[in-house]
Amino acid sequence: MLIQKPKGTFDILPKEAGQRRHILEKIRKTLSNFNYSEIQTPTFENTSLFKRSIGEETDVVSKEMYSFNDDEFTLRPEMTAPVVRAYLENSMYNESPVQKLFYFSNMYRHERPQAGRYREFSQYGIEVIGSGDFTVDVEVIAVGLQILNDFGIRDIKTKINNIGTQQERALFIDDLKKYLTKYLKVLSIDSRKRFEKNPLRILDSKDPSDNEVLENAPVLYEYLSKETKDFFSNVLDLLKDLRIKFEVDYRLVRGFDYYTSTTFEVISDELGSQNAIFGGGRYDMLVEQLGGKPTPAIGFACGIERLMIVLDKNEYEYPEKEALKLFIVSIGEDAKKFVLKTAIALRKKNFKCETDMLNRSVKSQMKEANRLNAEYVIVIGNEELESNEAKLKRMSDGIEIDVSVDKIYELNYNID
Repeated sequence: MLIQKPKGTFDILPKEAGQRRHILEKIRKTLSNFNYSEIQTPTFENTSLFKRSIGEETDVVSKEMYSFNDDEFTLRPEMTAPVVRAYLENSMYNESPVQKLFYFSNMYRHERPQAGRYREFSQYGIEVIGSGDFTVDVEVIAVGLQILNDFGIRDIKTKINNIGTQQERALFIDDLKKYLTKYLKVLSIDSRKRFEKNPLRILDSKDPSDNEVLENAPVLYEYLSKETKDFFSNVLDLLKDLRIKFEVDYRLVRGFDYYTSTTFEVISDELGSQNAIFGGGRYDMLVEQLGGKPTPAIGFACGIERLMIVLDKNEYEYPEKEALKLFIVSIGEDAKKFVLKTAIALRKKNFKCETDMLNRSVKSQMKEANRLNAEYVIVIGNEELESNEAKLKRMSDGIEIDVSVDKIYELNYNID
């Protein structure tokens, strides 16, 4: 019986690996244009980092983390907390008052696998640490939308909200719980669990009965201070100035406890029920929670697998794989050794070539050259080695020219 991959994981085969490489290179170029710098953190962190940042009552911490060594360490389920930890531990605030960072990382969550949601998954994301100005909120959203636009993805919807400070939310949560108390029996099982521990997350429920109950529930925006509302208005006005279309969704909240103020999601109907391509928001309290000075920050994360689903639905055309320039056919043991040395010499000159590894017949090797779509072929056997002459054949039209065997690695491979 074959051993199979763990549930909720997937293999990245050569074709898809090339597609992913193209995606990451394209994203990296755009982020560089916006002057973001790459950061990498360990695959696992101290478990306390996620409990303190994400919140012990969140689904991720309470049910989905992969922890080991008696729960001392945890495979990262998200990247914001590790980035902030690295920011503090390495005193990055001394390098610049504002750090604009991005990452490409794998994450790990023990959740029910479904389309676009896996137990090991990849994300890219950005974090801006050190500025509380509303223009930063707009830039962060603009970065994510620009990347989608670079891939030709336009059938999307941008949702935005402001969930205020912890103090502003406290009174709202009290009133929300008073309102929901009358409807506990009709709420979904998940919402009943969240009622005591994390009632704000009920606003994010996709359950039809929950949504019906929430239609007349208190609205968080009405509990925000004038200062918070003015900040939000500035964000919305600047988005309009940039002609970025958006929809204010007063029920939009994020799943982690560290979020404050601006929250946003960009969704696509092509993803089904799990329709967010990327999402994020401000987390102005997190740096302080993890032992630093009060420091505003904002960011977002985008799932690479979800992005690829949308690209496939949009029939995105990936660039063609770099063509094989030369296939060297060998005949005999002496020729085989010479061909390998020649192939290695060519590759050292950044020249893409291949040769046979199965001692196949000339006919089979020519078929392999065709399968690999090689631009040119040279056949080398004892006769060619002795005469120091071989024929270079262009596969597209069959034209041949004579070449010196010992000069193969010096040719420009251009018959015209």
